[in-house]
Amino acid sequence: MATTERKTILLDFEKPLAELEARIAQIRELAEENDVDVSDQISLLESRAVQLRQEIFGNLSPAQRLQVARHPRRPSTLDYIQAISDEWMELHGDRIGFDDPAIVGGVARFEGQPVVMLGHQKGRDTKDNITRNFGMASPGGYRKAIRLMEHADRFGMPILTFIDTPAAYPGLEAEQFGQGEAIAYNLREMFRFEVPIICVVIGEGGSGGALGIGVGDRLLMFEHAVYSVAPPEACAAILWRDAAKAPQATEALKMTATDLKRLGIIDEILPEPVGGAHANPLEAAEILKSALAQHLEASKCLTNQQRQDLRYQKFRAIGIFSEFPE
Repeated sequence: MATTERKTILLDFEKPLAELEARIAQIRELAEENDVDVSDQISLLESRAVQLRQEIFGNLSPAQRLQVARHPRRPSTLDYIQAISDEWMELHGDRIGFDDPAIVGGVARFEGQPVVMLGHQKGRDTKDNITRNFGMASPGGYRKAIRLMEHADRFGMPILTFIDTPAAYPGLEAEQFGQGEAIAYNLREMFRFEVPIICVVIGEGGSGGALGIGVGDRLLMFEHAVYSVAPPEACAAILWRDAAKAPQATEALKMTATDLKRLGIIDEILPEPVGGAHANPLEAAEILKSALAQHLEASKCLTNQQRQDLRYQKFRAIGIFSEFPE
């Protein structure tokens, strides 16, 4: 992952913390200029900054978690693949004429074993986001994904997928080339594969765009990631005919990791560094690597039939739950 210095991007609820950190830097600079020892005072302020950061990120609302999940500096699929794999070779194309950059994938070596890794890829800036269509894949992207997964199943390689998309691309061209069919085909085939499949929501998991690479033995999710049937803006536009009510939709959709774990949708919540994965990408990658290794080892202990049955039962159970107190 890149460690070059980049312009800080603040979320609205981070501003009090930024102001405190700026004050600490100012006091430190003045102390050095005037040769004054204020180390005790700075230490107290730094402790307060750590405490404030923990308070802020320990009590985020669903709408604020969505902001963190969409943070422009949040680690992407390629960031994680490069950080956790020993070797990595990206493969391109769906073999029918398209290579969608919104989905990346290839062969890698993870913990000494060959695997196939793939996932949605958002851009880092406006130009890159336009190239990658903001992580919204076209039919060619899902056909590329299933081509790589079929390769993995044929050669007995586990599959690791990374979900980070607001939704599949909803444009007219995507529909003309069979967006719904491409996603449905992936869903059917992923239930059939015999190799272990571990899926992780690393940022934003939206609608069928997420499900197209989201059928697995285990579904993991980062603490500040979100996963839902539709983006909150689309939900608000449908229910209230007002996209400005997206924060209400975010609450109603129960799209946070805590809600989804309680409903049995996901299997494990992966903790993030204080301040979110973007605050310490390398630490987030280590957390992800450890969890993947653990779940992959557990899945490898199952027979092929047991893995297929596990996926079937997992998705059959979605939507069957009891009301729980808030």
